Amino acid sequence: MSKRRLIELVQGGFVRGWDDPRMPTISGLRRRGYTPEAIRNFCNRIGVAKADSTVDVAFLEHCLREDLNQRAPRVLAVLQPLKVIIDNYPEGRVEELPAINNPEDAGMGTRMVPFSRELFIEQEDFLENPPKGFYRLAPGREARLRYAYFIKCEKAVKDAAGKVVELHCTYDPATRGGDSPDGRKVKATLHWVSAAHAVAAEVRLYDHLFIKPDPDDIAEGKDWKDNLNPNSLEALTGCKLEPSLAGVEVGSRRQFERKGYFCVDPDSRPGRLVFNRTASLKDTWAQIQKAQAKK
Repeated sequence: MSKRRLIELVQGGFVRGWDDPRMPTISGLRRRGYTPEAIRNFCNRIGVAKADSTVDVAFLEHCLREDLNQRAPRVLAVLQPLKVIIDNYPEGRVEELPAINNPEDAGMGTRMVPFSRELFIEQEDFLENPPKGFYRLAPGREARLRYAYFIKCEKAVKDAAGKVVELHCTYDPATRGGDSPDGRKVKATLHWVSAAHAVAAEVRLYDHLFIKPDPDDIAEGKDWKDNLNPNSLEALTGCKLEPSLAGVEVGSRRQFERKGYFCVDPDSRPGRLVFNRTASLKDTWAQIQKAQAKK
């Protein structure tokens, strides 16, 4: 992207400044959560050439995931919460369950996460009328809670508009840790956060700033602004995070299990955490390489 185009983005108010996490600037990449090691690795691997060339941004993201996979601690975070009440779990009881900080680095050890009668799961992890191939929670179906128990959905509660706002479930005490002594299997493992211990946060989901790889690829009668991605930023409020994140520092990086890599934004204040999505877990470049290898 040319310097002129970057200036137009900032001066035109299309981004929040030079350090906007969508900007291809060092300050923008830093605020988004890119590590210096990932950027240096990317530069070393693409090399230097005399002729102008274009490198797929998916390769930069691939280098980032390689680095963060090794260094980013895993945490539980629910971005679009749906309350779950476990009816047969004792009221007032709280368990501390061990959770792995990073399966790629045993030296990071484990932490304890609280488990209680009322939890939050992702809205997308429940469907009242699931289609074929949907293995997560549904009426009468069991699923595994990460590090915890099997739960079975007994009833869904809806609001006046017909939206599911609460699930009533039962749990199997014999499945503590995620395995059943009788050998029965479940096909889905869900992440969750204890409602009583959850930390509230805003999570900003960043995507590519343009809908085309080359923003200056302009159709006749259009200009470069028509290539701007209207969905390059989605801000989610009311997200629920595990309590270990309550005092996390600006710039700290984490992997939200099943969701992606995230970084604490400078907009954070005491009692008001803001996370930026650095990258999703989906690795487009790895898929490209796999397809090329098959050919």
